[in-house]
Amino acid sequence: MSPTSSPLAGLRVLDLSRLLPGPYATLVLADLGATVDKVEEPEGGDATRHMPPQRDGEGALFYGLHRNKRSLTLNLKTPEGRDALLRLIPRYDVLVESFRPGVMDKLGVGEAVLRAKHPRLIYCAISGYGQTGPDRLKAGHDLNYVARAGLLGYGGEAGGAPAFPGVQVGDIGGGSLFALVGILAALHERERTGVGRFVDVSMTDGALAFLHLHLAARLFAGAEATPLTRGTEALNGGYPSYGLYRTADDRWLAVGALEPKFFGALCARLGRPELLDDAYIPGEAAARVKAELTRIFAAQPLAHWRELLAGADLCVEPVAEGDEVLSDAQLRARGLFVDADDAQRGIRVTHLLTPLRMGEVALRPPPSLGQHSRVILEEAGFTAEEISRLGA
Repeated sequence: MSPTSSPLAGLRVLDLSRLLPGPYATLVLADLGATVDKVEEPEGGDATRHMPPQRDGEGALFYGLHRNKRSLTLNLKTPEGRDALLRLIPRYDVLVESFRPGVMDKLGVGEAVLRAKHPRLIYCAISGYGQTGPDRLKAGHDLNYVARAGLLGYGGEAGGAPAFPGVQVGDIGGGSLFALVGILAALHERERTGVGRFVDVSMTDGALAFLHLHLAARLFAGAEATPLTRGTEALNGGYPSYGLYRTADDRWLAVGALEPKFFGALCARLGRPELLDDAYIPGEAAARVKAELTRIFAAQPLAHWRELLAGADLCVEPVAEGDEVLSDAQLRARGLFVDADDAQRGIRVTHLLTPLRMGEVALRPPPSLGQHSRVILEEAGFTAEEISRLGA
């Protein structure tokens, strides 16, 4: 697929964000064909450039988030850097930033200033708690956001500790993905109105969306209904047909046989069809079934259960550990892992593609710090002398 036939070909994005939420959102846009120019501080750039793990002194986290982008260094704390951004902004459709609320205003390049220069601009601000509210300036990270949103409190064993998520649900699910929805919706609206929009993305708000099914039902049930409780409900460990079970070799099975037809088939395959009778009776009855399943699965290693359950539609999957996901036949068939040469670094790399693809994805390697400063500024009409003064 040629660059001009990509879904977002011609869309221009200026990315001032850092770390994970904004960069993943703009990675999706870049993989879909948008031109993404990443603005970085001249000294050091994005922190993920230097975080471990590293390969040949280069941050692997940065590499994984910044293919198909260009890098422009600007010091926005200086008048020259601020003025350069103001000159550049009319060339872009979308700006993405992830500072705390008010930082861009202090730098003199807040939403009102940029909109005066470019009324069609889509301005997307990703922050921990959003642009409004008493905690809008509070520091936080993913674990804090999912804690505030109730996600942590809903996962884990009944009466036990919350389940540590292990991945950045608030950053990606609450931040990146809702930023993408907001940006694309605002672009659609702009086609009708000719005017851009401010997109306020709170990672805590977005994290709360993952609890929507359960919390919305709780709200509808009314004040007298039971509050959400860890480890006791249908989808968080209360049903024996929907849970995690350890095998004899300390591996795990994810049993998602929620509906009786699937769980009944599983019980039959295990030679214990009577377990279906009490599986959906809350309290002691379901607990007895869960305890019996725990005993059964713990008696044999994972390989035994793979063989016994193979070929049946039971909603049971082994829990992939470590690099096992890389050899998953389904994921490989979907083309999520793609090998490519990085001529710039003289290495061969396996790329993890973003899930939404509409044709072949370009695999241009991530930029070195400031690699495209000169060409980006030249495209915007800066003179050689102006570019030199900016240190590009």
